[in-house]
Order: sequence, then structure tokens, then C-alpha cells
Amino acid sequence: MRMRLMLLGGGNALGQALIRLGAEEDIGFLAPRPPENGWDAASLTQLLDDTRPDALINLAYYFDWFQAEAVSESRMAGQERAIERLAELCQHHNIVLVQPSSYRVFDGSRATAYSEKDEPVPLGLRGQALWRIEQSVRATCPQHVLLRFGWLLDDSPDGTLGRFLARAEQPEELLLADDRRGNPTPVDDAARVIISVLKQLDCAAPLWGTYHYAGHEATTPLALGQAILTEARSLHALAIEAPTAQAHAARPDAAEEPQHAVLACKKILHTFGIKPRAWRAALPGLLDRFYRHG
Repeated sequence: MRMRLMLLGGGNALGQALIRLGAEEDIGFLAPRPPENGWDAASLTQLLDDTRPDALINLAYYFDWFQAEAVSESRMAGQERAIERLAELCQHHNIVLVQPSSYRVFDGSRATAYSEKDEPVPLGLRGQALWRIEQSVRATCPQHVLLRFGWLLDDSPDGTLGRFLARAEQPEELLLADDRRGNPTPVDDAARVIISVLKQLDCAAPLWGTYHYAGHEATTPLALGQAILTEARSLHALAIEAPTAQAHAARPDAAEEPQHAVLACKKILHTFGIKPRAWRAALPGLLDRFYRHG
């Protein structure tokens, strides 16, 4: 890798997966420790003026965007401002910006898979903020790759998977939507995709733009929950045999979670040669790591 790579968010689950995978391929990252209150416009300005990497992977707000149950409006607004500044700095210093985004930029009103050509109409606070962040990156920093991921699953104790497994240890009904669809995307798979993109950008291929990536095989939260419980039971005592079906409309997050969140991944396949991998195959390793670290 000729490019000097900087990783913001090296301490979170996706950052850790990226560092792990990079080490296997002899790819290293500058991964600065964030200031006590997180990265903001001033600390980012200082950082990039001092270091001048060739490419920057911004996972600074990964947990809030992809794993937290909810994020306050003021917190998201601060992150938006920081990324506006980050995009300006990357443009000024000629740094390639790799920025994750999410299926949440779509409203989920159509039953067929969303492609990069579909117009985003985000529902909730997070989706709306992510869409504004995408637009700001596109307008400010032409040398960007925006990667929209599906339902990201990681091994953090308080992430989506961790909260689900904690509830499965309680002998109470575990309700999951059976009429909501999306693509589970294990964190190691997302890291593999970022590494593949970086390798091709390292060859000076100007493949700027927005790309979708999500694990192979669309499913429902109910079916995903059942697959997780089946696998987890061999590793840990659980109180729940199976989740209980509930309609999307009855879910507490129905106002901000798209009902249909399946992503079409043809563009990333045709441009980067990246094929979607089956999420089911990654569940054993993901759960093993979750319980070993937990």
C-alpha cells in the first residue's frame, strides 16, 4: 500500500476489524486517539494540518450511526458540522475521503432492492443527518467514496447484536418484525470491503462515488434473530427458544426504521469486483468473538 492511511474510529468494532484485517495483509493505519469529547472541527483541522495522510477512513461516529438504539439531535448536529469541516480539509489537502453511510437514507416504501440511482428520502433523525452528510461530502470533496452498508452486526456488548443477546437471556417474549426486510452485514465483511476499495484506490483508480454493500441474502429481523439464537445456544445459556413475530407498524422504531432496506450491490461488484458474502457463514465467528470478549 503506497497511500498513507488514516483511520478515525480505530477503537470501535468496525475500526478494530479493519486494523485486524489490514494487519493480515500488511496494511497499516495511522489511528490517532480521539480527544476526550470526540473529534470536532478544531481538533480535525489540527490533526490533518499536522499529518497529511493520502486517504482517510472516517469511522469516528460508527457506533452512533450503526449500533446505538438512539442518538440525540444535538449530538448528530455536532457530528454533521465536524464532517463538513473534515470534507473541506480533505479537499484542501488532496486527501481521499472514505465515508460510511447507511440503508437508512431510504424510506423503505418500495419492496424491491434500492440501487445507488434511487433518490433517498430518509425517515428518522439519523437517516436525515446521514443524507445531509452524504450531500456535504459530495459537494465539498470530489475524491470521495461513500459506502452505504446494510444492517451492520458487530461484537460490541451494547450494539444491536449485544442488546438482542442480552434480551435473549431474560425469559420474556422477544418481539421482532416479520415483515421488515434487509441485509445483515457482519462487521468483518464490511472491513473486507473497505480494504478492497482502498487497494484499488491505491492503484490511482479514480473510482469516486457512492456504492452499496450488504451481506448476501435478504431476510427479516425475525429470521435473523432465529438464526442468531440457533448459533448462540451452543455457546451460551439462553432463556428464549425463538423470537415472536410482530408487525413492522407495531414496532417502536417504525417511524424511523425503513420497512424495506434491501440494497442492490451490482455497482460495487462491477466497479471494484467485490462480491457480497453470505452473512450466515460469518455468524459462528462473530458470536464466538462476542462471547469470548463479553
